[in-house]
Amino acid sequence: MSDHFLYSLARPLLFSLDAETAHNLTLPSLRTAASLGLTQLLPKAEPDARQVMGLKFPNPVGLAAGLDKDGAYIDGLAALGFGFIEIGTVTPRAQAGNPKPRMFRLPQARAIINRMGFNNGGVDAFVNNVQASRFYQEQQGILGLNIGKNVDTPIERATEDYLHCLEKVYPYAAYVTVNISSPNTKNLRQLQQASELDDLLSRLKQTQTKLADKYGRYVPLALKIAPDLDTEQIKSIAEALLRHKIDGVIATNTTISRAAVQGMAHAEEAGGLSGAPVLEASNQVIAALHQELGNALPIIGVGGILSGADAKAKMQAGASLVQLYTGLIYRGPALVRECAAALKTH
Repeated sequence: MSDHFLYSLARPLLFSLDAETAHNLTLPSLRTAASLGLTQLLPKAEPDARQVMGLKFPNPVGLAAGLDKDGAYIDGLAALGFGFIEIGTVTPRAQAGNPKPRMFRLPQARAIINRMGFNNGGVDAFVNNVQASRFYQEQQGILGLNIGKNVDTPIERATEDYLHCLEKVYPYAAYVTVNISSPNTKNLRQLQQASELDDLLSRLKQTQTKLADKYGRYVPLALKIAPDLDTEQIKSIAEALLRHKIDGVIATNTTISRAAVQGMAHAEEAGGLSGAPVLEASNQVIAALHQELGNALPIIGVGGILSGADAKAKMQAGASLVQLYTGLIYRGPALVRECAAALKTH
């Protein structure tokens, strides 16, 4: 019995529930299935190793941050055949996030709007979850840890939050992602502006160098940016990434644009729009970044992948790896294998 068939049975039930309720039902079920060994029965993507940021990725299809904010479901997610898993966004202190409801499906657009607001249990609990996972203990694969700032930390002190999280997660990460592009934490995207970004990257790089000496291990840093950037902003960010020798860039986060979903139920809800409507905007940012960066710095492409062809379009735009999130909700775990097959190098 295929994972595609099983998910086609489960999806109507999940979609009959509120989006966040379905999310909170699916992940514990996946964890239970993994602990019982049931996920071993799922077909896996064929190996297709890629060397990116100095790391060897078993295949180029990863899980984007946001699905498992606390790192509580790493082993269940690992069983779905990803080449790498990114968890978070985590903040220094626990926070509840925005009031519910805060996640909405737009099925006719194969999209989701969320305004979760970095709900998580704080970095200490996060690190404990990572350490408790078999994936980490047995070094089963590449684990990216995504860091952010607390909602009540003033924007001028945001860097302190990022440095605090970086120091906490560094020993356990294959790479660390710095999320400055969620639309759901007030003023966060301001950090993408030139002067703020320069200061943030400079201090992150200094701390990374210090931690590499301390632990005898270099952990790459990636910056996650928004799709809602103009050409000048992309150029400025690319220059800053090169100037500060950042190791990678993740393009893109969710969009605040509603152009593609006007008139649909929930379209006017505040938050970030993900899924099919963000595919083209994300690809344009990737292409513009690639034009500025060439092969000097790898791009991880994320946003709107709902098929193998979509994953391929990200690579053609200039990405070295891709990540999935909303596509999994609409297509189920078979999407991982489909994307890996489409990107397979012969």
